[in-house]
Amino acid sequence: MEVLADDDAGWERAVELWASGALVAAPTDTIYGVAAPVSLPGVVARLFPLKQRDVSKPVAVLVADLDQAGSMIEISPHIVALADHFWPGALTIVAPRRAQFRVDLGGAGETVGVRCPDHPRLIEACRRLGPLATTSANRSGRATPADAAGVANELAGTEVAAVIDAGRLEGTASTVVRVGVDGVAVLRAGPIDEGILAAAVAHLA
Repeated sequence: MEVLADDDAGWERAVELWASGALVAAPTDTIYGVAAPVSLPGVVARLFPLKQRDVSKPVAVLVADLDQAGSMIEISPHIVALADHFWPGALTIVAPRRAQFRVDLGGAGETVGVRCPDHPRLIEACRRLGPLATTSANRSGRATPADAAGVANELAGTEVAAVIDAGRLEGTASTVVRVGVDGVAVLRAGPIDEGILAAAVAHLA
């Protein structure tokens, strides 16, 4: 597994690897994750066995902005309000899938979880490659390592081609909300308080 520097050259190499169909572990604004471009659906499917993850549990997708998210999910006023308040940032929005988006991300396939990370290099990678399907850089049921050496050790023997070394990441996984016809529901608690989320969409009640 290559260890790449968290600089222009390292990220350029990561983009090359992603474009070629490789899996790469990268830092986000929260924790380390393993990513694959959704434009390469066969590559996305390889995220599951490397984590020993049940395919009934879908992976989320990182996007450059709300427009890119709109290629995969149905955009509603609630989603616009949440994105305006919390993107880029640690909020994953689960919303109904657009019929035109057919990439298998696991799960029932009716929704897609999307997030715009507060990480300029990762956003730029999404602009160049399209959305990146991403899952935490750990085996299922285990803690995500806080540094690149831990990630390399955790995923040794898998087909992850490289990890970008950004030092220790002390963040926690993103807050996850589901947006539907009945409003916003928190699926996983995280860095963003539920009260702040409710305030962001209160004008739409």
